[in-house]
Amino acid sequence: EGICYIKSKDVIVYTKPVVSLGAFFQQRIRWASKASHYNDKRIFAALLLVYVLNVWFVVMAVAAFFSWKYLVLLAVALIAKTLVELWFLKPVADFFSMGKWLGWFPFLQPLHIVYVIISGWLGKFGKYEWKGREIKQMK
Repeated sequence: EGICYIKSKDVIVYTKPVVSLGAFFQQRIRWASKASHYNDKRIFAALLLVYVLNVWFVVMAVAAFFSWKYLVLLAVALIAKTLVELWFLKPVADFFSMGKWLGWFPFLQPLHIVYVIISGWLGKFGKYEWKGREIKQMK
């Protein structure tokens, strides 16, 4: 009748991680390249919102060089983003016994913002390598 999710440590499927930072980015670019192909446009809208908000953080960081008001706005928004994401992430991290790593989360937010922007852009307009083949995005 449908698909359901089983939240049990007994059914976790383990896979090997990618072996390098370059392979990590290739994987994420490949995943991002699928965003506009989802049948459910609400998923695409959510991904687009996340992307635009991350670009907004960079714009505010640049604007902060010209006015302290933008720096305050950026700081408040970054704190809010971090708290909301931690609220979602904590139960998942605890389930996978990874909660001890959450202390790094606030400090890695700037890297995550840049990572989302770069992988999202290259997922739409770039190319990536997968299984020894170079895949170019269709415009």
